[in-house]
Amino acid sequence: MIINAEVKKAIEEGKPVIALESTIISHGMPYPRNVECALAVEKIIRDNGAIPATIGIIDGEPIVGMTPQEIEEFGKKQGISKVSRRDLPIVVAKKMWGATTVSATMILAERAGIEFFVTGGIGGAQKGAQSTFDISADLDELGKTNVTVICAGPKAILDLGLTMEILETKGVPVIAYNSDCLPAFYTRTSPYRVDYNAKTPLDIALINKAKREYKLDGGILVCNPVPKEFAMDEKVISDVINQAQKEMEEKGIKGKDETPFLLSRIVELTKGDSLNTNIQLILNNAKLGAKIAVEYSKIK
Repeated sequence: MIINAEVKKAIEEGKPVIALESTIISHGMPYPRNVECALAVEKIIRDNGAIPATIGIIDGEPIVGMTPQEIEEFGKKQGISKVSRRDLPIVVAKKMWGATTVSATMILAERAGIEFFVTGGIGGAQKGAQSTFDISADLDELGKTNVTVICAGPKAILDLGLTMEILETKGVPVIAYNSDCLPAFYTRTSPYRVDYNAKTPLDIALINKAKREYKLDGGILVCNPVPKEFAMDEKVISDVINQAQKEMEEKGIKGKDETPFLLSRIVELTKGDSLNTNIQLILNNAKLGAKIAVEYSKIK
């Protein structure tokens, strides 16, 4: 594993560092918006006092803190493998290029000594998971890997209720920022309540500190609602998701190909509106994540 010199120095000096995934670059958005978004996220993190560390795998080597040139190449390259915990040893051994998902990013961030990770949304239990057992490795990782994840909630394509039940079983605190309910990625609300409504970044940093001091292994899920001006209409996005889900089933798409298909189809059906919302919520998460990391660096 190669840790960027700036990132390594910041970790050693106890400065705030934010891990970022690379699947959002290679599988989440089309070029060049993927690269523009990745670099904008890094800038917001810097503007709010923290150091960004985008994580990806190049020729079998995990990189913690990709350069702008590496991000550009990553955004252009076709056929990059989507890497979860399961795939890490294969991609490394075969010297492949790999885009880290939430679970793989958490693993590499913890290995590097990075406490906080910003993403768009986490994976969870797919609809119908009671019979298919199609449940993202993200949930298992949150239950055992010591990295706090800041997102806009589980992806809206999921069974949110079942996802919350699994997180509870795995002992993962689910905290919303200035909200009593779970945000649903494209929208600010859902029918599900969270474990705690955090009012400030310091509030979240103190919870994080307590979890680490008591050696309660596993992550914390911080859910940051998308800003009101960029949130989508709940009925519109619900109808679009149902249509995309139906098309996916008709095409027989399963496993790790489900989420990329659904997100891409949702972008098409909303004529790009969902992509704009996706970008804005990631930028919003980056700002909050940096503020939490800054507060944590003061109190740890």
